[in-house]
Amino acid sequence: MKRLIILFSMIGLLSVMQTVRAQDKTLPDSVSVVDSVADADSMAIDMMAMGDTGADIDEEGGFHKQLKTKFIDGNAGFMSLVALALVLGLAFCIERIIYLTLSEIKAHKLMEDIEGRLKADDVEGAKTLCRNTRGPVASVCYQGLLHIHQPMDAIERSIANYGGLQAANLEKGCSWIKLFIAMAPSLGFLGTVIGMVMAFDQIQQAGDIGPTIVAQGMKVALITTIFGIVVALILQLFYSYILSKIERLTSQMEESAITLLDMITAYKLNHKL
Repeated sequence: MKRLIILFSMIGLLSVMQTVRAQDKTLPDSVSVVDSVADADSMAIDMMAMGDTGADIDEEGGFHKQLKTKFIDGNAGFMSLVALALVLGLAFCIERIIYLTLSEIKAHKLMEDIEGRLKADDVEGAKTLCRNTRGPVASVCYQGLLHIHQPMDAIERSIANYGGLQAANLEKGCSWIKLFIAMAPSLGFLGTVIGMVMAFDQIQQAGDIGPTIVAQGMKVALITTIFGIVVALILQLFYSYILSKIERLTSQMEESAITLLDMITAYKLNHKL
């Protein structure tokens, strides 16, 4: 009986030892699985955080949002004045560009048609052609044909006077554009001075010259200057383009006036006027 008890006890011990060994072998696998699941969860959380951060960066990185932020940081009062100068200056620029574009014609073609009508002794037809053609070149030619029966000195004087009037009409509104070009950086510099005054006031109140104290005033000082210079550069580009169109039209008027005087001289010689 004792032998049977000892035998069963030994068998039980062996079975317990095998169970413990089996648990020791399977434990690392289960732990590794748990660790891998935990790692996957942490990676997913990191990816979500990175995605949120990227979305925040994309949202903050929009040009219009950055521009709006800088506009507010630069003191909305002065920045509004600079923006108003930009809007009004662009309005005058667009108006001049449209007017000058509509004033451009094929001057050589017009002079050839006028010459053909004068050779055909059709002065009234030449006048009608000039009257029905838009632009300062046609107006100057019409003014010369209107005095065709007067002496050449009177015709030349009439063309010169009327040409000066047309040149003044071409430059109408350009003085306002120059005003806004000068005003934009001036407003920016005014914001700079006021920002520096704000910075010194904050230093005086705090009794310290730490960077956080003067940051707001310096930001106003720099941002307003930048915006003012940018507005002036934009308006200067449009103004230079407008001046080039005015110079081209003025040269066309002068060339057409000289050609018209030659035609009138030839017409007078042919008709002995």
